[in-house]
Amino acid sequence: MQQTLLARALARRGYDVSMVVGDYGQPDGASWDGVKTFKAYAVDEGLPIVRFLYPRWFKLHNAVSRANADIYYVSIAGTHLGQVALFTRLHGRKLIFRIASDADCDPDRLLIQYWREIKLYNYGLQRADAILAQGVNQQQAMKRNYGRDSTVARMLDVGPNHDYSLAERDIPVLWVSNVRQVKRPDRLMDLARVLPELQVHMVGGLVSEEPRIFDVMRERAATISNLKFHGQVPYHAMSDFFERARLFVNTSDVEGFPNTYLQAWARGTPVVGFFDPDGIIVREGLGRAVANLEDMRTAVRELSSNAEVWRAASERCKAFMAKEYGEETILAPYLATIDRLGEQMCRP
Repeated sequence: MQQTLLARALARRGYDVSMVVGDYGQPDGASWDGVKTFKAYAVDEGLPIVRFLYPRWFKLHNAVSRANADIYYVSIAGTHLGQVALFTRLHGRKLIFRIASDADCDPDRLLIQYWREIKLYNYGLQRADAILAQGVNQQQAMKRNYGRDSTVARMLDVGPNHDYSLAERDIPVLWVSNVRQVKRPDRLMDLARVLPELQVHMVGGLVSEEPRIFDVMRERAATISNLKFHGQVPYHAMSDFFERARLFVNTSDVEGFPNTYLQAWARGTPVVGFFDPDGIIVREGLGRAVANLEDMRTAVRELSSNAEVWRAASERCKAFMAKEYGEETILAPYLATIDRLGEQMCRP
């Protein structure tokens, strides 16, 4: 989502932007909102083990070549960073890596498991021409664990369509995430059981690496009367969920800076979460940061039952987003990094 928002913002400012994407049957070279797309491979294409080289690496290389960019931008730790880094080194291009999760900054917490993937990630990380972090904690961890400096570049967001009052919001508690173990959907099930008076809405799609947990969570949700399992919802339809929500909850063990926090705050929806990036929830009063399920139940009940407390938190959320997350402010470090690398390429 962040790469799509960034690509559109850059295209609106006159940059020639393309993206390498998965093969979902669309024509190669198709454009959306001024962004040209080059398809690599289908997620289930190829035979186990050998598909690492063909079709995945082979087709990724071809798509990256067709894009023929001066500067390549990669996010999320994994093989792609090393593969694109090798391409940029061979062809005299520049590479930006954007940290997507706190786990990307800690070799003991990487969300990748195979030796070859870790080696490729380390290779790419050391050869990136610039690194962008989501916050100060990530910046410090990247320097401490990998010896790489980085620039803080925060997240883009699309503003709300409606500004609903508390009385108009018909989703008491909202959870949105990919349904995978690290996001701890099981905690949401437990929360719903200890808050029977509140309707809890769960939105999340299947992750191909962990298909079983999606089915398990869907089956468990069917046994909890106050939990509604929506499954996967298209991004363009998500604004309505956040606008109708009174509270947003996050149950993850590991995050970067969740897109969902920005989506919630922009719509005046306070966040109750186990994860508080750079202490921002507590510092700005944007909801509640909690340490365990009992804390979460208490925080959700308090914000749900006290209209004055909720309204004050909601107004702080909207004010914070208006002040800190205007598009020009957020884009500044991205544009500065792109322009700096572009100037380096122009030097003889």
